[in-house]
Amino acid sequence: MGSFEAFGLFDPSEQDDELDEDMFLSASELLEKKKKSPAVSLPRSNTDLNLRKSSPAVPRSSTCLDLKKTVREGKGMRGVGRSRTFSAPVDDDYTYLPPEPQMGNIEYKLKLVNPSATRLEHLVTQMKWRLREGNGEAIYEMGVEDNGIMTGLSEEDMDSSLDTLQEMARRLGATVQVLRQRRIETRTVAEILVRKVPDDQQAIDLSVCVLGSADVGKSTLLGVLTQGELDNGRGRARLNMFRHLHEIQSGRTSSISHEILGFDSEGNCVDYAQHSTAEDICENSSKLITFIDLAGHQKYLRTTISALTGYCPHYVMLVVSASAGVVGMTQEHLGIAVALEVPFFVVITKVDMVPQHKLKQTIGMVTGILKSAGANKVPLVVQTSDDCITAACNSLKNNVVPIFCVSSLAGTGLRDIKQFLHLLPPGVGQTEATKLEQELPEFQIDELFDVPGVGTVAGGLVTQGIIVENMVLNVGPFEDGTFRLVHVSSIRRNKAACRLVRAQQSAALALDIPLAQLRRGMVATSPQGEQPVACQYFQANVCVLFHPTEILRGFRTTVHIGNIRQTAIIEGIHPVKGMKSSDQASVMFRFIKNPEFVKVGARILFREGRTKGIGKVTQVFPFEYKEAER
Repeated sequence: MGSFEAFGLFDPSEQDDELDEDMFLSASELLEKKKKSPAVSLPRSNTDLNLRKSSPAVPRSSTCLDLKKTVREGKGMRGVGRSRTFSAPVDDDYTYLPPEPQMGNIEYKLKLVNPSATRLEHLVTQMKWRLREGNGEAIYEMGVEDNGIMTGLSEEDMDSSLDTLQEMARRLGATVQVLRQRRIETRTVAEILVRKVPDDQQAIDLSVCVLGSADVGKSTLLGVLTQGELDNGRGRARLNMFRHLHEIQSGRTSSISHEILGFDSEGNCVDYAQHSTAEDICENSSKLITFIDLAGHQKYLRTTISALTGYCPHYVMLVVSASAGVVGMTQEHLGIAVALEVPFFVVITKVDMVPQHKLKQTIGMVTGILKSAGANKVPLVVQTSDDCITAACNSLKNNVVPIFCVSSLAGTGLRDIKQFLHLLPPGVGQTEATKLEQELPEFQIDELFDVPGVGTVAGGLVTQGIIVENMVLNVGPFEDGTFRLVHVSSIRRNKAACRLVRAQQSAALALDIPLAQLRRGMVATSPQGEQPVACQYFQANVCVLFHPTEILRGFRTTVHIGNIRQTAIIEGIHPVKGMKSSDQASVMFRFIKNPEFVKVGARILFREGRTKGIGKVTQVFPFEYKEAER
């Protein structure tokens, strides 16, 4: 993509109107502003001070890890001069955070010293709510008041507070890990990660799409991360990522492949180095990262975009070669990620092959593009363990983009990226996930296979609801716009058999229907409730990101809507006759071949050559087969 000028549609200044402008200042700027402004005495929070000293002490728990010993020894707390809230470096006298957010999974606690039984029950309920908000993960800032002042605790009070926190986690079946601590004069502030896998899940799931130009080392990096062994410099690590013979021969990915990386409750990697099967990795992991390896070559761009729109990843990992730098395809992928509003981070590979000045030049190119008017991002070059924690905390804020420098041959930077992946927050909150699961089931068909002894197998994403074995689904639309009943005989996920899959999870379903009757882009929905309706005409409000001239009626383009990828013709443009770059209008599209199942409000991305545009579906028109025949 030549420029990002058309991305002005996603102006952060318009999206963040309701946020306090102080949140986007660095720590030094905040301190300078505080010195200039008149002094205001902030009241101390009494949230946890009204504790009865006569109450019995909370019994120590042997679950998780010995937090008292961890804090004293400083294990896993290197580089603690930065808070989770800000990605910019902070000064030594930085002693406050923004006020505690009412919603979300972050909780401030001044101290938790010997609470009463009633108070402890209230704290456990509060932790349960924070875990639900974070889809199984919560962050506790110990020694911080509700107004954000980092008061700190003595060693004795910190020990007692951590014992209480550990007991709270034990009652919920959660695990606790001290991420880092900070000294405030003679007192201590600690940041703790509490994690609990939801009762109805085996592990906390995250999906990460891997983007980047050809020959930048995407498959090699995934091979090193998931296999637990470094590359030999001749492509050994990437062999397990390839699915076809021609990929092995050419060394280039042309299809979509999935690999998993697990983490236990203490942040240790669970990969194929310790476990031989994907099923073992899933059973021994509390958090599971699913990597979706995509093609980087120009001729496979349609497949790459289809995966981005169809699999709805939580994050995107953009891989850049330190030797080649930012090439045209890298800018293309970056532009698509920004347009789809998917949080992403950058990994610069092959740092062992270039001198230091060349690496700095590549980092400068990446940061320059991220800061450009279209992307409008804040790059954060990760160099320490503390940077990883800060980057993970800010990952869901669209303006912060971490940058990692790694080598798949020497192993440089792999520890940092693994720690970052371990701390990445789930992209969908538990409340939103529960709402999706309560909907009627819907499954997008992205891949089709004919498996000997099984029959037709459809791979794809569960967009809503829960699908179980022996369930009956409506599959379609077919050429006549109808849907047909099929039976789900078995389900597999992460190469292992399972009895059900939930919303936002990828899976493979065995269906009792001939393979020739199915195609990619179909959906499988519940026969209950409102019946799905196919359409050939639909209307959408679109914005043209780039076009060399002017788009007029009759223009043909490839349309991507979720798992749908089909050529469509523009039948009308309102209220103008034509559209140029950055123009917005209401457009009527017509699929040229098959009717599709399109929902109002679905995101649409269309492209043809250098032409690109995005938008949302506003209206669909039911398909009439008789008219199609005439």
